[in-house]
Amino acid sequence: MRDFVARMTVIEWPTLTVAILIYTGWIALTAFHAQVPLPVLVVLGGWLIAWQGSLQHETIHGHPTAIGWIDGAIGFAPLSLWLPYRLYRRSHLAHHGAKVITDPRHDPESRYRLSRHGALAASLQSTLVGQVIFGPALSIGRFLIGEARRAVRSPAAVAQDWTPHLIGVAAVLWWLDHVGMNLATYLIAFVYPGTALTMLRSYAEHRADLASPGRAAIVERGGLLAVLFLNNNLHAAHHERPRLAWYRLPSYHNSHRERFVEQGAPIYRGYGEIIRRFAFRSHDDMLHPDHRAQSA
Repeated sequence: MRDFVARMTVIEWPTLTVAILIYTGWIALTAFHAQVPLPVLVVLGGWLIAWQGSLQHETIHGHPTAIGWIDGAIGFAPLSLWLPYRLYRRSHLAHHGAKVITDPRHDPESRYRLSRHGALAASLQSTLVGQVIFGPALSIGRFLIGEARRAVRSPAAVAQDWTPHLIGVAAVLWWLDHVGMNLATYLIAFVYPGTALTMLRSYAEHRADLASPGRAAIVERGGLLAVLFLNNNLHAAHHERPRLAWYRLPSYHNSHRERFVEQGAPIYRGYGEIIRRFAFRSHDDMLHPDHRAQSA
């Protein structure tokens, strides 16, 4: 009994509350989708998918229980359909452990490229508008093509990664069929806008030329989006303390803000500033700086 009480006190209830809101909200919204106007469905559906992505990020870093299989179970549900939790976890932990964050030779989550090959796709995603409109389709397409190629090389490893995911996808599709929501509507109203919102967060959070922790930027006043992104907009603080729970990041950021600035972390006032500055202008050359001279 004493051990049970001790474990209960370790649970991070703010994170667990977010998980309950996400999954009950998703069940309710899909169940009553026919009564919701499509524009509202897109806003709410996109929010829930992006919010679950933020929750998955927290579970990967050991929240809300620090018990691996429980945290994994909380984050596992494949609501976005396309990204297996197992692969996201492996990729994200490798991102944090990368020898050179932003260099695609070391960082699997880098947006940078090693050569000008694929310049058209890179240019489509170089501006924020392009990233949000075209980014989901291009990124999902690249990911699935990469997984298909990996399946040819390592079929057993791919089966191990994808089998639990596909079982989860089958359960999601069963539920959607049960409530009368067709797949096209779900992709348009939930998956695509949710992925686009996530790409809004990640668009300006890393730069290869920064000296800040994780080569990360800071969006200081996230507003409602800070709730959606679970304070991951305070990205320099997150990279310095990746195990720190999302609701503790603002305090840590405030305590260390001056040092982050001294270390070169750019600070954006909010996402409005990012939109104004980069809506139609590239945040950076997407060819990694270590390879620009070779491709000049």
